[in-house]
Amino acid sequence: MKKSKLLLVSWILSVAYLVYLIAYFTGAIGSTTDVEQAGAAIAFVLVMPHAFILFLGLIFNVLGWAMNKRGFALTGAILYSVSMFLFIPYFFFVVIQTVLSYVAYAKMKKPLVIATA
Repeated sequence: MKKSKLLLVSWILSVAYLVYLIAYFTGAIGSTTDVEQAGAAIAFVLVMPHAFILFLGLIFNVLGWAMNKRGFALTGAILYSVSMFLFIPYFFFVVIQTVLSYVAYAKMKKPLVIATA
């Protein structure tokens, strides 16, 4: 069974982006003044739903790649789309993964359905 290279690239980019988000916000929250910490905490709360949905999309994307299942690939692509709209200023970090996931879903073979009568 051949695995999708597009899904592989998509989930690798998602992992890199999530690592960036975690590194950025853990470094920003550890700042010195109270005002900076308050601003970083507010920013973290605003970005958290985006990161959580992106993480769910990553899980479904990896499952779609590992199990070669179209449904998981489509679910991951939809979750990437939702995460783009949850925090629009960071949409450009997710748009490539979204497009790659939709294209991978379209290129994956449909499962063979055996009709029984």
